[in-house]
Amino acid sequence: MSRFSPLPQPLSVWIVNPFDDIPGEGLPPLRYWSLARVLAGRGHDVTWWSSTWSHRRKAVRTVPMQMREDEGFSVRLVAVRPYAKNVSLARFASHRDFGRTFERLANESVASGQLARPDVILASLPPLDSPEAAARLAKRLDALLVVDLMDVWPETFQRLLPGPRWFRQMISPLLLGGMYRRRAAVIEAADAISTATQTYADTMLRNAAGQKLTHQKPMHLCYLGAYLQEFSPPVRVSPVAADATATPTDATTQPVEKPAATTPLPEKSLPDKPLACVYSGTLEAGQDVLTAIAAAKMLSAAGTPAEIHIAGTGKFEASIRAAAAGISGSCRVIIHGLLDRTAYVRLLSACDVGLVLVKPESLVTVPYKACDYAAAGLAIINSLPGELESLVTSSVAGLKYTAGDAASLARAIASLASNRPLLLNYRQGARRLAEAEFDREKTYSQFAQWIEATAS
Repeated sequence: MSRFSPLPQPLSVWIVNPFDDIPGEGLPPLRYWSLARVLAGRGHDVTWWSSTWSHRRKAVRTVPMQMREDEGFSVRLVAVRPYAKNVSLARFASHRDFGRTFERLANESVASGQLARPDVILASLPPLDSPEAAARLAKRLDALLVVDLMDVWPETFQRLLPGPRWFRQMISPLLLGGMYRRRAAVIEAADAISTATQTYADTMLRNAAGQKLTHQKPMHLCYLGAYLQEFSPPVRVSPVAADATATPTDATTQPVEKPAATTPLPEKSLPDKPLACVYSGTLEAGQDVLTAIAAAKMLSAAGTPAEIHIAGTGKFEASIRAAAAGISGSCRVIIHGLLDRTAYVRLLSACDVGLVLVKPESLVTVPYKACDYAAAGLAIINSLPGELESLVTSSVAGLKYTAGDAASLARAIASLASNRPLLLNYRQGARRLAEAEFDREKTYSQFAQWIEATAS
């Protein structure tokens, strides 16, 4: 008997997601590009339905020439109206365009013989309009419907409502109740559920009464992940304990797990250079970047040698650049703007610490940046409670701080700047976390195999 398991019978798979970058828009592939590649590589006929408007770049997109030959799958673009803001009526209108036009084009393409009837339709949620269309198509075309939970809608909009938190929670069901009901109907229509985090599944698979919406449906967890081969592993050293007189703590002074005690590192392995920290991502309201600026001032005042690199763009970029320019002393803030992938990988590879500067009310759980930091072997300083905190703690991969609390973030950075053996131990833990949970070469192959098994 061959030690290689045979590939399954080829399937016709449709992926329905208008958000992710498509081929030609930059590397690396994100979730749906990665999944499409893996499925195509396993012999399946894959069609990715996306939109003519790039969510990230806020620009019209086109499909590159010879993409099918280069990637092994097809991308079909659905015409939608543009939008400039992520939270706007124009964006909701664009999603409605996508759902309606996708459904019409899909029906016409199958009826004319231009496309084969799909065996599987995998639709991301959010948005709402496209998985609703996918549910109707799956029923009409006798296809397996997989709903992939990518974010918590409409909960994420609750923070934008006026008034204090208790008031927002009270009026949210009235203003957003229709979206909750639509989401519940899509999930009930699904034959199987995949999710980017366990937290998303726990939140979205319950109705307003807190009762589970799904029963005995196949489920699969696949984190967003990263390509580990982009980054060299951190220098391998024996785990080193912190000084016996110092107890490592997180930024809220709660004890964290100590590394295993072994022989201390030789002096030459403790470089006398500033601790290099990096934040990558958008410079928008849901991020906690302004807290990093305030923390940098505190670190300079305390004489802590550190650098905070900020890579990304957004509406707050100009004000953050101005604030960074006013910081002097032992801690520098360097603003890089939006980097191409080569420069981004080079920056992460030159740093020691990855900063997850995200406000918990954004309801983000395990962002792309955390996966990249772990892949690069960066000790993680994290503001998000829950799933990411648990992953970082169990892997001994870093510290937490309290979002909005500059002193908390400054303490976390200072603790690693002054304890390089502990830093190196966390860096090893971060890489182990990436190898165990975020390695796309493994996790997306497992995702594809789960789809095959569910469709069989």
